[in-house]
Amino acid sequence: MEIRQCGTSGLRVSAVGLGALTWGRDTEAPEACDMLARFVEAGGTFVEVSPLDGDGRALDVLGSALARVGRHRTVVAMRGASRRLDSGSWTSSGARGDMLRSLDDALARLDIDEVDLWLASFDPAVPLEETLGALEAAHRSGRAHYIGLNGFGLWDAARAITLLDDVADVRPAVVQVPYSLLTAKDSSELVTRARRLGMGVIAQSPLAGGVLTGKYRHSTPPDSRAASPHLRALVDPHLRSGPRALVEGVARAAEGLDRSALDLALSWVRDSSAVTSALIGPRTLRQLEVNLESGEAIPAPIRSVLDEIAGL
Repeated sequence: MEIRQCGTSGLRVSAVGLGALTWGRDTEAPEACDMLARFVEAGGTFVEVSPLDGDGRALDVLGSALARVGRHRTVVAMRGASRRLDSGSWTSSGARGDMLRSLDDALARLDIDEVDLWLASFDPAVPLEETLGALEAAHRSGRAHYIGLNGFGLWDAARAITLLDDVADVRPAVVQVPYSLLTAKDSSELVTRARRLGMGVIAQSPLAGGVLTGKYRHSTPPDSRAASPHLRALVDPHLRSGPRALVEGVARAAEGLDRSALDLALSWVRDSSAVTSALIGPRTLRQLEVNLESGEAIPAPIRSVLDEIAGL
């Protein structure tokens, strides 16, 4: 698997990244460990996790998996931070105290001294300066080698980059945004500007929650994300009439190339000049194997048609 540099920074990640969204909840620990071992065996290095993934259990599962494959073979990214609500449940937070506590807790549970990348998730309830201050403190202390932004819109990302330049003299190495044939148009301006500033781009949900695989063209599979109470929200926005027409176009193009829709959609993102790494989130080892089978570049004429379909 190709290893790519994140913009002008020294951070290097695999062209496909492995997300731990379902680990510890929908993916049992032994299978998750097998998945990371297989991913590393295939040349993958980039692994991403949030304190909220797997209902909070993904960090412990990833810690076990890292012990098995070897920390030195991975590039570990943590996305966001969490805080406990009065109800006892957990939610995302951009508050300084919550962020630094979450980072220290994650390091302890992963049994590592630092993460390679810490992505701050945008929190409209907290001053941006406070969120960025936590990033800067972690970077200065060595607990996070590189920092990045997750879920930021164009305006807030521009403010964050400016503030970090002016106050902390450190620039985010990457931005992480939803980027697929269904969502690339909405993210294109932020992606273009980030690249011009020397930042890498992590493409989140390159298969649009599985919608671009074509599995929802005729029905909702009972074991799919759309049938899951806690994952359905990731899929619903992509099941409307407009996206369905695009999915049909991708399916027809894939049939013409004798490839699967999944293969075509993932290859389109992975091989985009704007993308550093395409972050996948398979739930099973078999799903991971299918994702890893995607390899052949899309012929230029077909890619041009797909670009038009995506609105680029």
